[in-house]
Amino acid sequence: MKRHTRQREAILRFLRGTFTHPTADQIYEELRRELPNISKGTVYRNLKVLKEMDLVTELNLNGTVNRFEAKLQDHYHFRCQHCGRVFDVDLPVDRDLAHRASARTGFKIFHHQLEFRGLCHECQRK
Repeated sequence: MKRHTRQREAILRFLRGTFTHPTADQIYEELRRELPNISKGTVYRNLKVLKEMDLVTELNLNGTVNRFEAKLQDHYHFRCQHCGRVFDVDLPVDRDLAHRASARTGFKIFHHQLEFRGLCHECQRK
């Protein structure tokens, strides 16, 4: 069992309080206000530990820097092609999709990740 450090708790608290899907560098910049002596390496190491503890998820979206979130339930994402922001999509996950793909290909599928792309509300107004 990994012990909870002040830095790790701050990272987890920050991720639980945001829906912006920040990068590790954005988390570092935000936490420096609370913990001025925190290093980037500490943030990266603690994100890795939090992932191993299944307390955060790393989003590995195509064509972007990896992002993190504390929402652990399966859900879909939308990425704005103009500003790059990532949003949760409030839509039930199609659990049958993995079964259909597995039946068609013969692959053993454990998980699927779906990303919608387009323009967010703010970028549509520009």
